[in-house]
Amino acid sequence: MAWPLVNLTVTFFFLIFLLFQSCLSISLPLLLPPPHPRARPAMVLPLFPSPKNTSTTFPDSSHRLLRSDSNSSHPYARMRLYDNLLSRGYYSTRLWIGTPPQRFALIVDTGSTVTYVPCAMCEKCGTHQDPKFQPELSGTYQPVKCNLDCNCDKDRDQCIYERQYAEMSVTSGILAEDVISFGNLSELSPQRIVFGCETEETGELYRQHADGIIGLGRGDLSIVDQLAEKGVISDSFSLCYGGMDVGGGAMVLGGISAPSDMIFSYSDPVRSPYYNIDLKEMHVAGKKLDLDPSVFDRKFGTVLDSGTTFAYFPEAVFEAFKDTIMKELNSLKQISGAVPSYNDTCFSGISSDVSQLSKTFPTIELVFENQQKLLLTPENYLFRHSKVQGAYCLGIFQNGMDPTTLLGGIIVRNTLVTYDRKDSKIGFWKTNCSELWERLHVTSAPSPSPSPFPSPSPSPSPSPSPSPSSSSGKENSAFEMPPISAPEESPIYALIGEIEIGEISLDLALNVNHSYLKPRLVMLLEFMAKELGVNGSQVHLLNFTSEGNISFIKWSIVPSGSATYISNTTAINIISRLAEHRVMLPDDFGNYQLVQWEVKPPSKQTWWQRQYLVVLLGIMMFIIAGLIASGIWLWSRRRQAQIPYQPVDGAAREHELQPLQS
Repeated sequence: MAWPLVNLTVTFFFLIFLLFQSCLSISLPLLLPPPHPRARPAMVLPLFPSPKNTSTTFPDSSHRLLRSDSNSSHPYARMRLYDNLLSRGYYSTRLWIGTPPQRFALIVDTGSTVTYVPCAMCEKCGTHQDPKFQPELSGTYQPVKCNLDCNCDKDRDQCIYERQYAEMSVTSGILAEDVISFGNLSELSPQRIVFGCETEETGELYRQHADGIIGLGRGDLSIVDQLAEKGVISDSFSLCYGGMDVGGGAMVLGGISAPSDMIFSYSDPVRSPYYNIDLKEMHVAGKKLDLDPSVFDRKFGTVLDSGTTFAYFPEAVFEAFKDTIMKELNSLKQISGAVPSYNDTCFSGISSDVSQLSKTFPTIELVFENQQKLLLTPENYLFRHSKVQGAYCLGIFQNGMDPTTLLGGIIVRNTLVTYDRKDSKIGFWKTNCSELWERLHVTSAPSPSPSPFPSPSPSPSPSPSPSPSSSSGKENSAFEMPPISAPEESPIYALIGEIEIGEISLDLALNVNHSYLKPRLVMLLEFMAKELGVNGSQVHLLNFTSEGNISFIKWSIVPSGSATYISNTTAINIISRLAEHRVMLPDDFGNYQLVQWEVKPPSKQTWWQRQYLVVLLGIMMFIIAGLIASGIWLWSRRRQAQIPYQPVDGAAREHELQPLQS
C-alpha cells in the first residue's frame, strides 16, 4: 500500500512541474547558445603568399560628405561590401549576370583581372554561396569565339582562360559575354561585360564560400578596364573596408572627388602589373626604422592588394618592425596564437574595448616619397585572438624570401582608398567605412546634388525594395534587398516623447530560402542579439513564415533581467541600427529588410499575474503537506490493521505440538 502512495505522490509532483513549466512558457525567451570559435582559414590571392583571417576596429572619424568628380559626367556604380577579414579573410560584393539576372557573391580583388563565376557545366567546382550560373537561362549570354587576342580551346572554337594563384589554386573555363548589373543603388546601367564561365577549380577556390572573384586589377579582362574602355565610367574606383568587429563597407566603380585632406601616393602603372605605392619610410611610435628606402622598391615594389588579408614585409623590414614594436610592448604578456602552426605574435591582458587599443599599442606611419604620411592605428595591424579574451595578435608577417612589400586589407581598414588610374595615384582617407556605406546608401532617385554620398532624400522615389511601413516585404529575390535610409528631418525610428517601453516588436524580411533558414533561426537571432548589444535571454521568436524565396521573421526584444522597461535611447539605437542596415550578418543569411517595428508599453499586470508564482508555490506546499499528512495517517492505520486484537479472556487457537529434537 505504501508504494502506490509513493507513485501517486511522484505523479502529482510531475503534474505540478508540468503546470509550472506551462505557466512560464509564455514568457520564456529563446535561449541562444554561445557563438562558435572563430576560425582563420587561408585566403586566396594571386601571386602572393596565402594570408590568414583577421579582424579589427576604428575610432570615430569625420562625417564630412564626399562629392562626385566635378570634372566628369560619368555615372558610377555604388555597391555594398560584405563579410569581414576575421570570418572570411576577404570582402565580397554582389553582381548579377544574365537576363533575367542571376546573383553572385564575388571576392573583391585588386590583385587579379578576370571576373569569374562557376558555370552549370562545371563538375569540378565546389559548393558556394549561390547556385552556379546557367547560361541556357540567360537570353543575353554569348560565348566569346576564338580569335587572335585570346587563348583558344583545343577545337579552336571558344576563348578560354586559366589563372593560377600563389597557394596553387587554379580556376579555368571559357570566356563569355553577358549583361552584368550592379544592384539597385547603382547609377550605372547594366553593361555587357566579358567574364569567365568557370568549368574547373581547385584548392582554396574550391573550398571558399564566395562564388568567385571580381577582378579590379589592370588588364584587358578587368571589369574596371572594360567599363572605362566603354566610356561608361571614369578610369577610377574606390574601396572602403569596415573595421574590427564591424565588417562590410562600400565600393564605387567610377570617379569621386577627393576630400581636401586625402593623402596620395604616386602609383606607377609601368613599375609592376599591380597597384603599387611609392613607400620610402616607416615609423613606429614616432621612431623611424633604420632601413634603406630601396628596400620598399624591390621586385614588385610596395603593392596594395585588397584580396590579401594581412601585410607581408620583406625580411629586413619585418625584423626592424618587429624589434621596434616589441620594445614598445615589452610590458605586455606574450602568448601563443590560436593556431600554433601560424607562429603568431600575440599579447594578452588588454582591454576588449577597441577604442582603448591606442593607449597600449603605438601608431605606425607609412611615409611616401612626397612626405605625406598614412597613419595606421592599432586596428590597421592587429587582429583579435580567437580563443583568448582581451588578447590581440600582430597582423604583419614576413614575406618569406619574396622581397615584395605586400599591404593587404588589414592595413586599409576604415580607410577610403581611391585608385585613380587616370592620374596614376592612390589616395587614402581615414573614415568610418560603416558610416560611409550609410552615406552611400540612398534610393535610386536622382538628386539635385552631384554627390555620390548624399544625405538620404526626405521623399524617396519608388524602389523595388519594400518601404519601412510595408506589411509584406515582398521582393524579387534576384535583386539585392537594400536597406532603407531614414530622412534626416524625420527619422522613421523617431519616438514621440519619453515613454516606457516593455517590448520592441520587429518584422524582418530576408531573401533566403525558408527551408534553409528554419534550422538556423537560433543562430540568426544569436547574431542579431550580439550585433544589437542585448542578451540572448531578451530575444523572443514570435513567428516565422515565408513567401517564395523571402522569409519573414517576427521577433521581439524585452527588458533584461529584473528591468521593467527598455530605455528610449536603447530602443532607438536598436531600431535605427536595423533600419539603417548597420547590423552585419554572416553572408549565409542573405540581405535583410526591416519591414516594420512597434514599441509596446510594459504590460500592466493584475495582482494575480504579479504574485502567481508565490500563490502557486503556496498552493503546492499546502497540497504537499496535505499529501504527507494523509500518507502518514494511512500508514499508521494500516499498521494498526496488521496487529490482531484479542481479548485477554478470549479463546486462543490451539497449535499442534512438534516433537522435541534430541
